[in-house]
Amino acid sequence: MIKRYTNPAMGRIWTDENEFQTMLDIEIYACECMAELGNIPKEAVPVIREKARFTVERIREIEKETRHDILAFLTAVAENVGDEAKYIHMGLTSSDVKDTALAVMMKQAAGIILERLEKLHSVLKRRAAEHKYTVMVGRTHGIHAEPMTLGLKFALWLDETERNIRRLETARETIAVGKLSGAVGTYSNIDPAVETYVCDKLGIKAARLATQVIQRDRHAEFLTTLAIIGSSLDKFATEIRNLQRTDIREAEEFFHPGQKGSSAMPHKRNPITCERISGLARVLRGNAMASLENVALWHERDISHSSVERVILPDSTTLLDYMLRLMTDIIDKLLVYPDAMQANMNKTGGLIFSQRLMLALVDKGVVRETAYVWVQRNAMARWLANADFKENVKNDPDIQKYLSSEDIEVCFDPSFFLRHVDTIMARFGL
Repeated sequence: MIKRYTNPAMGRIWTDENEFQTMLDIEIYACECMAELGNIPKEAVPVIREKARFTVERIREIEKETRHDILAFLTAVAENVGDEAKYIHMGLTSSDVKDTALAVMMKQAAGIILERLEKLHSVLKRRAAEHKYTVMVGRTHGIHAEPMTLGLKFALWLDETERNIRRLETARETIAVGKLSGAVGTYSNIDPAVETYVCDKLGIKAARLATQVIQRDRHAEFLTTLAIIGSSLDKFATEIRNLQRTDIREAEEFFHPGQKGSSAMPHKRNPITCERISGLARVLRGNAMASLENVALWHERDISHSSVERVILPDSTTLLDYMLRLMTDIIDKLLVYPDAMQANMNKTGGLIFSQRLMLALVDKGVVRETAYVWVQRNAMARWLANADFKENVKNDPDIQKYLSSEDIEVCFDPSFFLRHVDTIMARFGL
């Protein structure tokens, strides 16, 4: 199922070919440094560099006997290199090359996801500017609150996307760490200079200290960051799903020509892509939990984390890459219905201006608690008896003592609530 979502660039990162090639690069770089240090003959390095190669098929064939992927890899390479192969992997343990290669692959995957986030950011910024003054009702607890704009909603998501970019940049730095320090991290059979050289060549940092493995709090930070980004997309998708509901219908996913919404009901226009994003976000959160379980290992290493990571790392990066592509397309083509927004804002007959009325009374000297009671009793008459809120307020004998009809009309002007929109949007360069 995961192949269905795979961006070819992301898919290549998690291929056996890329993983083994990265491990081979590590082995060759290690030989280069060891030759410079005088640990192996310098003349062996050109031979290793020229002849070191493998096929995944041969590695898998050998692995059937060894039941050890790294040993199978080394054997396959040695078959091509010849006698000089004895210098490959000197002083190293399997996790030196496996974990360091994994760090490179995670860094590569993070780079693709960051590119997706930048595209989403660009689309959100454009739609926020486009709908800077598109007035709609704000909702709290799902109930009409006060006027706002659709542009502010997009800007809120823009702000969260910027935080997610910073989070992933930090997480990428955290996981871009390699180690070539031997069986328990003490450099017992390898010079620390080899680790520094190899990591520099790979464009990652060397761990200050490791056991047999790089510590899995790093991987957990990466996976939880992916889950947070996915949860942001879930949040955006959930909002769009709500706005697309028939009784609201202020915005909806683009409905492609020829698209069908239901096998039974031809009228249906369903938010299926947003629902897909919400569903996949649950997978990311589940994978993040698995990564947290991987942090605690026995002593200097056990292998319980390895099988988990073979699933959660390619799956989470691939899914998030896919989800970001979907969300960017959804927001880019989102259908917006300002007339419906205006109709919905008027649906409660002005109840959304209740706070403005209450504060106008307070400005005239009424105690806040008293003003609240006066406005609320008229609001409840609208809710429960469908009474005309504005007319009731104008005819309320208590309110009449403090507010004229003209004063009350001013309170029902939505522009008052939007007077700081420019200030807010300027914070985003809009």
